[in-house]
Parts: sequence; C-alpha cells; structure tokens
Amino acid sequence: MDTIYAFDLMVFEWIQTHLWCKFLDIVMSVVSLTGETGAIWIVFAIVLLFFKKTRKTGIMMGVALIVMLIVNDNILKPLIARPRPFDYPGWPGFIYPEIAFRVPTSFSFPSGHTCAAVAVTTVLLIQDRRLGIPAAVYAFLMCFSRIYLFDHYCTDVFGGIVLGIIIGVAAYYLVDFIAGLITKRKATKTIVVVEADGSTEIPLE
Repeated sequence: MDTIYAFDLMVFEWIQTHLWCKFLDIVMSVVSLTGETGAIWIVFAIVLLFFKKTRKTGIMMGVALIVMLIVNDNILKPLIARPRPFDYPGWPGFIYPEIAFRVPTSFSFPSGHTCAAVAVTTVLLIQDRRLGIPAAVYAFLMCFSRIYLFDHYCTDVFGGIVLGIIIGVAAYYLVDFIAGLITKRKATKTIVVVEADGSTEIPLE
C-alpha cells in the first residue's frame, strides 16, 4: 500500500506543479460538478428515451448507472473505506486545494464520477460510436478532473475505469439479451393468415 500511496502522491505533486492554473481550476470544477450523482449522464439517457431509434441505448445507459450506484457507491466504497486524499493520515502535510465547488464526503475508492462516465461511454461506444466518441472525450475530462481537484487518488480513477468498463459491457449485453427475448416472444404470439382480400393477424393463445 505504501507504494500505491507514493505513486498517488507523485501524481498529485506533478499536477500541482505543472498543470494548476485558474483556467483549469474553473473548467475542471465545472466538469466535475456535472458528474455529481451522474447528473449529466442521467439527463442524456432520459433524452435518448424519447426517441424510438435511441430508446434501447437510453435504457442501457440507465441500467449501467443503476448497477454503478449499487456496486460502486453502496457496496465497494463502504467495504473498502479508503479515506479521501485530504483525510489520509499518512500525509499530515497534504493540503486540500478546495478549488472544487463541493468537497466530497464519501469514501474514495473507486471513483464514482469515473465509474459512471466510463460505464455510460462503454455502452455508447458499443451501441453507437457517433455518440460514444464525444462521450469518451467528456468522460476523459471527468476522470482527470477528479485527480486535478485532489478529490480522488489516481488509483481511485484507475479502479473506476476498470469497473466502469465491466458494468458498461454487462449492461449492454443484459439489455440486449432481454430485448431479444421480448422480440422473440412477440413474434411467436401471432400468426399471419394471408387471404385474398389482405392479411389478418391472429393471436396465438
């Protein structure tokens, strides 16, 4: 664990030395804020639900976010109980910059912002790359913002990425499988009798 914490501290110090500036302080804070409770992804999923062509994608995104909330936020975080960087007792001189709009209060590993962003992006990249590529760019910014703001260790973000990919793939195949069963069931419930004056659907009981 000492090696992991040493790596995380090195990343923080590099970002503080080479990247911190007022412009990125604002940009990263805004990006991070849009990921609170998965807000931006929830809105995106709801919008997709309104259109028949993208409804299935919206459902997949919704399932991914629900699974993320259960597994990441309600199981893994309390189970691992990793303190936030500013609460880690091994870094007594570590100072939280407080450049974000909100100071996090939950445990640190894995990163929920990251997990949600990557899970949704994974679904979109599989289902529709036209939506997935822009989402991937925003997800990258979301992931980086959590480290930039010192809200998460770099390894929290790595963990969130891995878990997000797993959840995204699982959500895609789960919804796709269920949709296939529903379609198959509907197809077997009716037969079509072709008559001289047209076709008539007869339900099978």
